[in-house]
Parts: sequence; structure tokens; C-alpha cells
Amino acid sequence: MPRRRRSLTACAVTAATAAALAAPVAAAPAAGAAASRDVLLVGNSQSGSVSFIDGRTYQNLGSFNVIPDLQQRLADMTVVERAGYETVKQIEGGDRFVDDVQLAADGRTLYVSRGNLDDAAAFDVVTGKELWHTRLDGFHADHAALSPDGTKYVISATTAQVAEVLDPRTGAVTGKFSTGTYPHQNDFTPDGRYIYNTSIGITSLPKSLELLKGSFLLEKVDANTLQVVKTWKFPHGIRPNLVAPDGNTFYAQQSYLNGFVKYDLNQGKIVNTVTMPYSDHGKSLSPDDYPQNSAHHGLALSGDGRQLCDVGTIDDYTAIVNTSDLSTKGIFNYPVNSLPYWGTTSADGTRCFVSLSKANAVSVIDYATAKEVARVPVGVFPQRERTGLADPAAVAALTPAG
Repeated sequence: MPRRRRSLTACAVTAATAAALAAPVAAAPAAGAAASRDVLLVGNSQSGSVSFIDGRTYQNLGSFNVIPDLQQRLADMTVVERAGYETVKQIEGGDRFVDDVQLAADGRTLYVSRGNLDDAAAFDVVTGKELWHTRLDGFHADHAALSPDGTKYVISATTAQVAEVLDPRTGAVTGKFSTGTYPHQNDFTPDGRYIYNTSIGITSLPKSLELLKGSFLLEKVDANTLQVVKTWKFPHGIRPNLVAPDGNTFYAQQSYLNGFVKYDLNQGKIVNTVTMPYSDHGKSLSPDDYPQNSAHHGLALSGDGRQLCDVGTIDDYTAIVNTSDLSTKGIFNYPVNSLPYWGTTSADGTRCFVSLSKANAVSVIDYATAKEVARVPVGVFPQRERTGLADPAAVAALTPAG
């Protein structure tokens, strides 16, 4: 039986649609068109929707359903695929329909990595139509990234230990590369020349068996040939991470670490390990109680590069840390069990958006003061957040926020 399926929309496009797909993904808006809107996309993992938040006013503009085909997808699964779906669902404590989300340069095409469904899908937000969906290897679709020029969409196929590259226009798989155990995050360099991929290891095993979790790798991959050009090995699973603008400094959270590390890529070594304070709630947990082995899960860098936003998942806080000396500028505390789970810097570089997964909200933290300036209700179990520019027509087509 074929492993991959596409929606009929993708398989039977009309000549007019094919011509549109052949156009450059990053085409400039037509003269006189309304200005695009700065938005934050929030993947509501359990409710299977994406919330659009105004990037400046923090108003919830509405949401878009990214699992309209859920029942059909479940019905189409083979016995093995359904067993994998149920296993991943049990490990993660429920359905996780949205793992990652990106908005194309046209401001209306939405790409979604649909975690437990183990696929990627594209939607036209204006018309509400699914353009295509593609099943990945293994049983879980993880972090994804869209290349700067909009021509490549890379997604980690977690249990298959590969990252797959798709053509964003059609959903066709154009290549893949091997990774460490349980590949997780993907990031393109600003010039689009390389992909950084990190792996977290088998999270279902207890900490006492960490040696059996597999290989924890940071890989630098040529985005055109998909050949791995350099590999760095880490002692623990690599959680949210980023490469600083200098191209050499790598900041990363690690499994079980209540903080983060600063790593020198040229020297190939950790140069600083920053241990952050435990909250009372954090102290009460054993490492095997940490969500998917994560103590801190969420890391972002301010626009000027002077502060890091360190999301304290088990500690229910967000810390702002100075990059100059790695001192803590301030900590903002949330109610116990809010589960802050991701951090993304605003388009203007001044704020850190933090998803509060169990509070169904996004917290907006000011880098300058380390204080919360807004809290925005969203869907159920928000996780990944990405910034983008939305076409006004796409905003108008959203389901209004409740």
C-alpha cells in the first residue's frame, strides 16, 4: 500500500491552479493592495487550530481550523499507522494535532506540521481549503521550518530519525537526511544555505536509562544537497535552541537542565552552563515527571541580541537573561502549573511571546523590563509560535475569537 497520500485537491488541480502554484512563493503584493498585518501564529495543539494574534496590539484576531479532515485521516490509516497514532497519543498525554506552523510570504498560505497525524498540510486561509497533505515516515511529525525564499519546507519525522524536505507548492517530498535520535528542531540560516537540525533522544525512557536514549546531535546540513556538513555531539537531549547572529554562539536548553548552555560551535564545546532557580513547584517534581524530559522549554533572543528569553517550563516563569554576562535581568512568575512551553521574539525584537500551554494563553514579556505587558487567551494547549505577515483577506476570513 502506498505510504503517502495527498488530498484530491493536490492531485487534480486545474490548469489555472497549476499556473498559480508555479508562481514564486514570495511574490510581491500587487500595487495598491492593502498592507500585510504583523501577526503571531499560535499552534493550539489539542484543539487543532491556529490563533492569529496582532503582533503590535496583541488582539486575538481569530483562528483557523487545521484538522477539517481529521475523521478522514483517521479512517485512511492502516492498522500499523493507527497503532502508531494511538501509541504517540498515549506518550504525549493526548492528541497533539498542531506541532508547528508557518505562514508563506503571500500572507494566506498556511503550512502545518500535524504532530500525531504524522503529516504536513497546507491551507488557503482565505478560502479555507486544504491544498495538500503529505504523510511522513514513522509516526510523528515534529518541528518544521520554511526556507527564507519559500521553496523548501523541512520537517522532523521523529520516530523515523530523518528530516524530510517538501515542496511547499505541492507537498511532494523532494529529499530527506538522517538525523540523531528523535530529531526535533529545524532552522534555516538567514541566507537559506544551511539547515540546523537537533535531536532529543527517546523521551519515553526514564532518566536512569539516558544512555539508551540514543544520540543527541546538532547537525549542519547543506540545504541544497541535504548532505550533513558538520555534526556536534551533546551529552543530553537538545531542546529549544538558537544560533546567535555571529554564526558561532549556540544557545540551547537541554533535557533535565533547569536553564541552558552557551556553546561555541568553532571550538565544539560548552563554554557556560547557566543554572536557573527552581520554583517550589519545580523542586517538587522528579526528572521523570518533567514534560517530555523538559525542565526549561522555550528560548528566544531579543532583536538587539542583548537578552535571552528563557522559558521555565517546570518552574512556571519566564526569565530574561543578559547575554553579556549571562546574569538574570528579571523573572516573571505565572500561576502554578501554567506550563510555559515555548518562546518567540516579536517582529520588532522588543517582546517575547510565551505560550502557556495549560492556561490556554500567550504571555507577552517585555525584554527591557522583564515584565508581562499582556496575556492573550487562545485555543487549547498552545505550543509553537511563529511570526508572519498576514494578508488582510486572510485575517478577515478567520473564525472570530470567542
